[in-house]
Amino acid sequence: MQNSDAMALSATLLAVAGDLTRRIHDGVLARGFEGVRPAHGFAFTRLAAGGATVTDLAAHLGVTKQAASQLVDEIVRKGYARRRAHPEDARARLVELTERGRACTRAAEEVAGEVVGEWAGVLGAAEVRALGAALARIAPQGPIRPAW
Repeated sequence: MQNSDAMALSATLLAVAGDLTRRIHDGVLARGFEGVRPAHGFAFTRLAAGGATVTDLAAHLGVTKQAASQLVDEIVRKGYARRRAHPEDARARLVELTERGRACTRAAEEVAGEVVGEWAGVLGAAEVRALGAALARIAPQGPIRPAW
């Protein structure tokens, strides 16, 4: 593959990822979840798996503990998450989604399903499944981090 072809493919992948992120964010807002940002969605993904400490969340997002703590303060203030005593570490606090946070996460999943459904309308369901499988083979392992 020529470098120019590689750059074109890179630009296309980034455009699709950016459009998907924007559409999920817009769809969540349209469903009444005010005050959320795309970065919150990346945090919600980690918190949905049973909660996390601020340190865990910082590692997941690729930010400092201070930045993760500020993000947690914001989503707690907005009612999307809560802090509670960690069940296994008395020194730590566990951050977990509230029902509002879980509902916001479900709304994001619904929007993602709608967008991928549109892709299937253009490409066909089999091609979308094949695309997903191909991308899964080359996707890096680990958390999906927002582009800061």
